[in-house]
Amino acid sequence: MQTAIHAQSTLYEQSSEVNNIMVTYNADRGALNRFYFVRNSPERRERLKTMYEGYMKRLSQLGFENLPTGSKVDYILFQRNLEDELYELAQEKKEYDANAGWFPFAERIYAIEKARRRGAAPDAPALAAEMNGIAKALLTSKAALEKEKNMTLALSRRAAATAKGLQSALKSSFDFYNGYDPLYTWWIPMPYKRLDSLLDQYAALLAAKGKSDVSQKDDGSGIIGQPIGREEIIRQLQYEMIPYTPEDLIAIANKEFAWCDAEMLKASREMGFGDDWKAAMEKVKNSYVPPSKQPEAMMKLYNESVDFIRQHDLITIPELGEETWRMSMMAPERQLVSPFFLGGEEFIISYPTNTMQHDDKMMSMRGNNPHFSRATVHHELFAGHAMQQFMNSRYKTYRRFNTPFWVEGWSLYWERLLWDLKFPVSPEDRIGMLFWRMHRCARIIFSLSYHTGKWTPLQCIDFLVDRVNHERANAEGEVRRSFTGGYGPLYQVAYMIGGLQFEALKKELVDSGKMTYKQFHDAIIRENAMPVEMVRAILINQQLTKDFKTNWKFYPLFAK
Repeated sequence: MQTAIHAQSTLYEQSSEVNNIMVTYNADRGALNRFYFVRNSPERRERLKTMYEGYMKRLSQLGFENLPTGSKVDYILFQRNLEDELYELAQEKKEYDANAGWFPFAERIYAIEKARRRGAAPDAPALAAEMNGIAKALLTSKAALEKEKNMTLALSRRAAATAKGLQSALKSSFDFYNGYDPLYTWWIPMPYKRLDSLLDQYAALLAAKGKSDVSQKDDGSGIIGQPIGREEIIRQLQYEMIPYTPEDLIAIANKEFAWCDAEMLKASREMGFGDDWKAAMEKVKNSYVPPSKQPEAMMKLYNESVDFIRQHDLITIPELGEETWRMSMMAPERQLVSPFFLGGEEFIISYPTNTMQHDDKMMSMRGNNPHFSRATVHHELFAGHAMQQFMNSRYKTYRRFNTPFWVEGWSLYWERLLWDLKFPVSPEDRIGMLFWRMHRCARIIFSLSYHTGKWTPLQCIDFLVDRVNHERANAEGEVRRSFTGGYGPLYQVAYMIGGLQFEALKKELVDSGKMTYKQFHDAIIRENAMPVEMVRAILINQQLTKDFKTNWKFYPLFAK
């Protein structure tokens, strides 16, 4: 019996009853995306819709009630992902249909690519005439588009992507036949090159039309993002299993900010600056090391952090993970959007290079001083992102429920935990850690205020400078990264909110004496990435239903 139990527990380290369906789903989805590669095409959209609906049906046939809790979590999250994929396809169709008038020639191009897939011999003279006719139709649409003044940013981006998709469809056909089929090679290159160039121009014009959206005017910051609105924020929060409104989250951030303010004043007074905490922080910022010494300084902080984690027996740190994490220096271009160091298996140090202007060099050094970095080295390495990357490739690798509330929330949780365990040893250290905690509060406030249309990027920058005491260039980089760096709208919210979720779970299981720190942390890191509410469900063996909806109120918002 013990052997059977051990075999089952070992099996569940890498699998579940839902895994088999998920493996074939990922393979099928990959195959369809490679075959129907033309983004935004109706054919691709309908084929993927059919596949998602088919997998919804297959999943529903599993005996949910008889599954163990971990497998029920997989079921719920896989079902959620399928529903979200169908929602995104519906949104794509809605925007595609709204743009249909700008693409009366689209089906003619899709037909050319479709014939190519199975190597149909082209009628080269007829195809040349067809491409010439499409080019004329495109010129007519382009002339009309130049007069258009009311295209929204969302439709502009969808239309530009559709034009690029049509370009890729034509290129696929041209690359297949040109130079191989003699008649094709004689007839097609000139009509193709003209049409390809026109599509390129058309895509650029469509992308530019989004700038006419009055909500997207440059406020002087040069940052043009895409606010998604309150309704979409709430939808995405539900997807991430966060049962709070944007207003609730801002209230949470303000409550945490008030705590930071009080602690910042304590540290400032200890340093002899009274209530002038910005003056105290100025001294901390000027504690930077010479450029050539930053890697050594980071290594010293890393060793102190890992030693502290071991002394308190907080988590099992994998020996190979410690052995194989790598260090590199960040390029100046990347520092424009990532002014602070980054981590994971590769620890990327952000510090000035010889090609940067003097003011930029000083801001980078001041923003990456040892006291600020002491607050986040464990966030980026162990037990934060480096630990996550190492363990995610070794435990429950089939789980693809990645979410910033787990990724960034886990790492932020370690900042808060080490504060509580007295990792900062001086008021300067505390100011460094408080700077980052204030920064995470500010992220919630400025990102949600922006996405609900209340703030502009420039107001977000000013807020970071004013309220957190950011160097201005670093604040600009942070806002640019948040809104144009490819991050989801909730990414910046996820740091502190995810950290608060893990902290609430720690209070429930560790502070109550049900688990030790090491048991708690080791259990979490072996479950792979997922919404934190589902981590909780596994650890407490929660009774779950197929139609589960988020309901864990992890933060006592209105508690006195």
